[in-house]
Amino acid sequence: MNLSKTMRNILNCLIVSVITVAFPLNAHAQDDAWVECEDTCSHIHGIDISHYQGEVFWDHVGDTKMAYCYIKATEGGDRIDERYENNLKMGHSYGIKMGSYHFYRPRTEQEVQLSNFMVQCKPSEQDLIPMIDIETTSGLETEEFCDSLFKFLDLVEHAYRQRPLLYTGTNFYNKHLAEKVNRYLVMIAQYTEEEPKLVDERDITMWQYTGKGSLNGVRGHVDKSRFMGNHTLRELKFKHRKGEE
Repeated sequence: MNLSKTMRNILNCLIVSVITVAFPLNAHAQDDAWVECEDTCSHIHGIDISHYQGEVFWDHVGDTKMAYCYIKATEGGDRIDERYENNLKMGHSYGIKMGSYHFYRPRTEQEVQLSNFMVQCKPSEQDLIPMIDIETTSGLETEEFCDSLFKFLDLVEHAYRQRPLLYTGTNFYNKHLAEKVNRYLVMIAQYTEEEPKLVDERDITMWQYTGKGSLNGVRGHVDKSRFMGNHTLRELKFKHRKGEE
């Protein structure tokens, strides 16, 4: 059959389109952002996970360069992450160092929040010290907010017999926490190419450098972090004691 040049071009385009739909390119190959931080440096990397990631395929995550994972356990006085128990169990089964975090609500009674967290975050199941996610003042002035927060942090330290890791963003830290939490290790969220610098110039243990990371085993975006300077995973190790649950 004789086809005009125009018709041949149209057919070729259609064939390419069909092949692309039937056998799509690897999504990572299509995205320049797939060159992730852990592919280009030697720092210790990890992720944090909550129910927002849906089902996580931990067998695939276990084959990545992620050495640790903080998973959301609770929020405020009564919220429990629906995927916490499964994420904790599966992460452990694939050799990832696991820790748990609580999203702090400053206007909710501290003892109630601690009880909520402790029902989920059992010491015997933790590889890493607890992490407290601090992102809102709930409308409180800085002084009142800090009074609320420090009361809760003291309760957590007494209950778990070790100081928690604090997570917050650069701007939030600079506005509300600068020079007030030097006794705690901190993970700072800042989604830029430049490493975070705090106004009080304090040492930063970990940097959450993206909220839109890609990772085999996780659908959609995932938060990624890494240790800064000479800090290591050993600093976050949960110190277990006899008789703990």
